[in-house]
Parts: sequence; C-alpha cells; structure tokens
Amino acid sequence: MNANQPPRPANMRNIVAINQGLRPLTLDEPSCATLSTEEAQNLLSEDHLLLDTRSPEAFGAGHITGALNVQLSSSEFEQRAGWMLPDEGGVVIVAETREAARQAIRKLAFVGLDQRIRGQVEWGAWKDAGLPTGTLGQITVDELSAALARGELKVLDVREVSEWRGGHLASALHMNFKHLPQRFGELPLGREDRVAVICATGMRSSTACSVLLRCGFRSLLNVTGGMAAWKKAGHSATP
Repeated sequence: MNANQPPRPANMRNIVAINQGLRPLTLDEPSCATLSTEEAQNLLSEDHLLLDTRSPEAFGAGHITGALNVQLSSSEFEQRAGWMLPDEGGVVIVAETREAARQAIRKLAFVGLDQRIRGQVEWGAWKDAGLPTGTLGQITVDELSAALARGELKVLDVREVSEWRGGHLASALHMNFKHLPQRFGELPLGREDRVAVICATGMRSSTACSVLLRCGFRSLLNVTGGMAAWKKAGHSATP
C-alpha cells in the first residue's frame, strides 16, 4: 500500500499530529497581530518565513525579499500554502489589508497552519522604511512567443501532469510547482538562466517563481495569463 505514493505536502506531518491529538486544532476564530517593520525584521532574522498572499501582479511589482507568493484569491490557498511552507517554523503574513490577513489566517486554520503565524506586516510600511525588496518580471504570451523564436529564454511549466499532457509549449521543461522546494536541483537550469515560468493562469507560476527566487535564480519571468492566454492568443501547444 505504501509503494508508489505521491509526494507528501510539507505540512502533512503537522496534519497527522493534529489528527492524532498531539497538536491542538484551533476551534475559536484565529487572530493575527499587525507587526511593526522592526518586529518583522527580528522574526525574519530568526528564520521565520514570509507568506505574501497578494496577487501575482502586486507581488511582481514589489515584494519583501525572500517572500513566498501564495495568492489568497485562489480557491486552493490553504492547500497550496501547505505544500510550500516547511513543516516547522514561524510564518509572517503579507496581505493587502488587515481584513485580508484575517481571512488568510482563518483559511490556514483549516490545515493547522494558523498556529505558526506570528503576525502580519504591511508591504507599504516595509517599502517606505527602505528595507530589502525585490521584483518579479512579467511577460505576456505574445512577448514569450517572440522571445522563444529568438532563442532568448527557457520555459518551465509548473502545472499538474494531467494539464501538461493536455497541451504544453514544445520546448518547455516540466516540474509540478509542489515539488520545486525539494527538487528544483533536478532541473537542467542554471541560476543565471533567463527562465519564463508558466501555469494555467499565472498564479501557480508566480508561486513557483517565488520559490526559485529564494533558491538563488536571478532572471525569472512570470507568464501573465498562463496557458489559457497562450491558447486564446492562437499560439500552438504540443499534446
């Protein structure tokens, strides 16, 4: 029964512990304190992780260096966060508003991640303080098609296997975004390579880019609109 099992989410050990009664499950409404930039810096210096819940566009325009981007607007927000976050350690949330941060921690409570949230920090306050920030370039499907024709970049498709088999770019590499934190080293990519990352709509690809940025990749582009936009624009896909 244990043979050929799919990879387990990083948060699985936490879920099993809750099911076994070894860790408590939040029954009341979870809360999320607003941190000052100094408090957030102190937590980050102690190896806490940043979970940026904003849109790919907002994350691309500017984010706190080292943040993981998992969008609150996704119907799979808490599941995707469970795949991306290591199974131990504190987490600091970046959200558009305090209400968005409250919604995020409430959703994370369903998978037992809320107890690891140490608070939320406002992106605007961090940026205004002149603290370390980064950006993530965005590329349209037409720009991607032209760049591929010129041989200027590589493509990484981070969708599920079933989506990949339903049609993909002929030259693309493939690795499910869920596997990137542990297996990115298996990809034939160098950290200096110019890489466009694509999914179905541009959300999971932004998450994947945030993982690769943390791993030292320096020239990444998120494909806006993803394969849906690629096909809508009339570009070909390989079955």
